Amino acid sequence: QWKLPRGGARGLLWAVGPELTRKIFWFDLLYSLKYLFIPLYFVVALIACTGNLLLLFIICRNKKRHNTTNFLISNLALVDLVMCVFCIPATAFYAFERRGWIFGQHMCIFVAVMQSAAVYAAVLSLTAIAVDRYIVVAYPIRRRAGCQFCWGLVILIWLFSLALSTPTALHTVHLDLRAAGLHTVICEEFWDGKEQGRIIYSCFILFFSYFIPLAAVSISYCAISYQLRQGTKCPELRSVRAAWSRRRKKTFCLLLISVLCFALSWLPLQVVNLIRDLDTDFVIIGKKHVNIVQVSSHLLAMSSACYNPFIYASLHKKFLSCLCRHFLSMRRRHLGFRSKHKYETKVQNSSFYFMIFTSFV
Repeated sequence: QWKLPRGGARGLLWAVGPELTRKIFWFDLLYSLKYLFIPLYFVVALIACTGNLLLLFIICRNKKRHNTTNFLISNLALVDLVMCVFCIPATAFYAFERRGWIFGQHMCIFVAVMQSAAVYAAVLSLTAIAVDRYIVVAYPIRRRAGCQFCWGLVILIWLFSLALSTPTALHTVHLDLRAAGLHTVICEEFWDGKEQGRIIYSCFILFFSYFIPLAAVSISYCAISYQLRQGTKCPELRSVRAAWSRRRKKTFCLLLISVLCFALSWLPLQVVNLIRDLDTDFVIIGKKHVNIVQVSSHLLAMSSACYNPFIYASLHKKFLSCLCRHFLSMRRRHLGFRSKHKYETKVQNSSFYFMIFTSFV
């Protein structure tokens, strides 16, 4: 928590420097588009929550789908739910609330860390899926990993993601500017003059978010192709080669489309953040439009939470049939309960009327 330095309002603005003060001006144009962006944020959150909850429900209910790949896909759905619950509402409210951040200092740091950790967890999950696909083809007779290993892998992914988010936690500042007469509270990253460190960290995020998962998918695909070409030398791989020729498009389409959707969704926000770190004079993005560009790119990044359920459903027809089957069984149980309840009510009423009749007789 920052304290008001000597010099009052001017001293405070001088202490935080242009890095933070530039963030609290030029909001009029953004506020005029409030009723456009808020419904879009709501639609994104609704679709993402519904789709990912259904995806988790189907994978958890169907024991045949309890393998490493689906475990990692479930982790992707969990990442998307984390963004929907913690990041989308708080960030949208902060962007269009004139009072600024109203959720307190601890939530300020928590939301920033969770958004950063969600990006890393998604990248690591996509990379792990690519590696798992290679292991399945390269070692077809090896026993698949059990649930205990999958749980350990998911926990390790989240711990590593939180560790990578440490710089965000250390440099996120909750700053009350009401004492300076600005009537707003800021929740932003502030590197306290360490601009070089901030630029290095932004470049690291950009590299880690795109080059690593795309490289993992490319290397995995090349390695699988090489293994299958060697299939004639290994009797165990002959049957796998035939099965792979039927399934490779579907499997790698799922992985490749997921990686591309994630990368393209987050690319504008990461580029805008990097530009804002480098262009402190607002030459590339003007002062008047910087907040609109920031919110638009953030909305596009949050929309990445919507895609995986649709990708999974379109490439796995059994997903839709399994979903319909579950809902039909639930409906039958509900209708059966209602009919049973009506029958029991009729029996109770009949016995009640019979008792009244016999008492009069």
